[in-house]
Amino acid sequence: MIAGWERVLVLAPHTDDGEFGCGGTMARLAEAGVDVRYVAFSIATKSLPPGFPPDTLAREVREATAVLGVPEANLTVHDFEVRTFPEHRQDILELLIRIGEEWRPDAVFQPCLQDLHQDHQVIAAEGLRAFKRTTVLGYEIPWNNLEFSYQWYTSLEARHVERKVEATSCYASQQHRRYSDPDYIRSLAKMHGTNVGRAYAEVFQVYRVFV
Repeated sequence: MIAGWERVLVLAPHTDDGEFGCGGTMARLAEAGVDVRYVAFSIATKSLPPGFPPDTLAREVREATAVLGVPEANLTVHDFEVRTFPEHRQDILELLIRIGEEWRPDAVFQPCLQDLHQDHQVIAAEGLRAFKRTTVLGYEIPWNNLEFSYQWYTSLEARHVERKVEATSCYASQQHRRYSDPDYIRSLAKMHGTNVGRAYAEVFQVYRVFV
């Protein structure tokens, strides 16, 4: 297990954010027997390309998280409207507090505070408020981060990276986005691994660590 964790919570503002930000780490944790829970806050219906039914991303996130080893019972999908999270800060905070009280995760993975997207910023800020006594790590979304501190590296094996690639490929509705390219995902993991003498890695910003 990583750092002795037994329960890990992944917060995804929109379906697929968690996979892009920490999909390899999720695969490694699940493989090690860690209980991984995934909470998505929006299925981004308004951002779907033409021709996809409204529940597309709700279905795709089930397929993607299953690839990473997350049981369907550990997946929660909310339907806050995309780009309106600042209007729902209190509702989101109270939801997060309930999760913390009921599930008591050992660590939380969430977007970083420097993320440009307004929905990501809300989840990052309210996550820090809700989990004051929990290890909190901010994951990297390169296309949204003007700056990012490389403070925590999770080393990965090729199989973890390939599960991340397979998980992101479950999002058929998002394959038009350049960052969905498998070569990009592999290259990013290889670059981070090379920087610390490993084959592959994902990198995180440290907000709080309890040992």
